[in-house]
Amino acid sequence: MRIRATSRPSRTAVAATAVAATAVAALLGGACATAPLAGAAPSGKPRTVVAVAAENGYADVISQIGGRYVTVTAIMSNPNTDPHTFESSARVSREVGAARLVVQNGLGYDSFMTRIEQASPSSSRKVIDVQRLLGLPDSTPNPHLWYKPTTMPAVAKAVAKVLTHFQPAHAAYFQRDLQVFDASLAPYDRELARIKSAFPHAMVATTEPVADYMLQAAGVDDMTPWALQADIMNTVDPPPQGVSLQDDLLTGRKVGALVYNEQVTSSVTEAFLKLAQASRIPVVGVYETMPTPGYHFQTWMLAEADALYDALAHRTSSPKL
Repeated sequence: MRIRATSRPSRTAVAATAVAATAVAALLGGACATAPLAGAAPSGKPRTVVAVAAENGYADVISQIGGRYVTVTAIMSNPNTDPHTFESSARVSREVGAARLVVQNGLGYDSFMTRIEQASPSSSRKVIDVQRLLGLPDSTPNPHLWYKPTTMPAVAKAVAKVLTHFQPAHAAYFQRDLQVFDASLAPYDRELARIKSAFPHAMVATTEPVADYMLQAAGVDDMTPWALQADIMNTVDPPPQGVSLQDDLLTGRKVGALVYNEQVTSSVTEAFLKLAQASRIPVVGVYETMPTPGYHFQTWMLAEADALYDALAHRTSSPKL
């Protein structure tokens, strides 16, 4: 069983996402009916804050908080490309150089942003580095911070603060959108709690640490050795002993699912995928970049959490060590 949570979702994921999308739309519509999520200006054309986010998940949050008062560009927005091999361009440099608000992940994931900012310094530019915002050391091993459930509320709060700095007259507007955003994360939080309650200490294997923070929040144990995940993430050939350990998890059916990074694949990860399928281990496809169109950050995370629940619920036998 292969469960893709996003660009090619299962029926279960589609249903959950539709419900979540309706809930998010209702919340957003009720609290800021005149504020398009894309940040476009309505007929009144109010002056907007030009913002750039390195990753499109962060860009989506900026749009939700800033509404009509921001114009947002996402640098990395293609879920079909490897974000680790992204190369900047003159266009990206111009966009970052012109931005008043910049949001970037940090932890080396988007280091090109720092290089651009240093090459075109601006005293009026405000940069939200999520690593620094969360107080994480450079040695933090997993850079996929948007999968940590506490990350986006902190980012949204910081965005509202910066936008208020630029446009104090609209402080109440930004605070209202911040409250709406926080409330719209409730379905995702409930789904994580449901997984934790229904499958305490469920065991899974992974190809990379993309969704590891989500797994931890859901009380799911990742049995894949960290060294193997890190090697695959960093495009390093893993040692045979690490591959053998992963093979044993799958062939021995010791895990309830394989959480598979659909966005970055190799001969090694494809071999794990085939082994999981041959062993009747459900596969949950996850992404590093938010699939678009059709998703906001909340519905993307909810769809992936729902796909994880679905995989664990449909496992063909109880995993055992």
